[in-house]
Amino acid sequence: MGQEFFIKSGNLESKIRELLPSQGGQGAGFDLSASTQIVPIVDLTESAEGSNLRQDLQTSLSFSCTEFFVQNATNTVLVNNTGYFRVFGRCGSASTGNASFNLFDGATSKDLINFGDQGGTTSFFNQYDFIVFLRAGDSLRASSNSTGASLLGVTRQIATITGELVDP
Repeated sequence: MGQEFFIKSGNLESKIRELLPSQGGQGAGFDLSASTQIVPIVDLTESAEGSNLRQDLQTSLSFSCTEFFVQNATNTVLVNNTGYFRVFGRCGSASTGNASFNLFDGATSKDLINFGDQGGTTSFFNQYDFIVFLRAGDSLRASSNSTGASLLGVTRQIATITGELVDP
């Protein structure tokens, strides 16, 4: 049989009240304790949070996707909501030209991915699949500088700005 120790910590008690409100009680007393006895732990966090999907399944594409096609257009806004978004598709070119994704915060643009001119008249094809985080005021934009270069794809929100998962 293991030994049991009582822990007095305002920080730990406060965190328990925050994470487990039903255990903290409204004024009800409780003690934190530690033990030298080994106790197996089963993590039910995903189920308790309401999500039983593996991470790779949670980011899957579905009817909730928003399609886009950008060709010979500058700074086309793809997403301007807050949160985490998966962006998936392909970039193709039958001639010279380039296509790119950038983040815009209302004043400054930052390039994320640039499918540059491959030189000459050689055609190219690139797939992309990335996740982007957008704060309030941010937007994800796409650009193509010719009719020969295009971005075709979809976006799907996978989590809110606070990290709460959005199921497909």
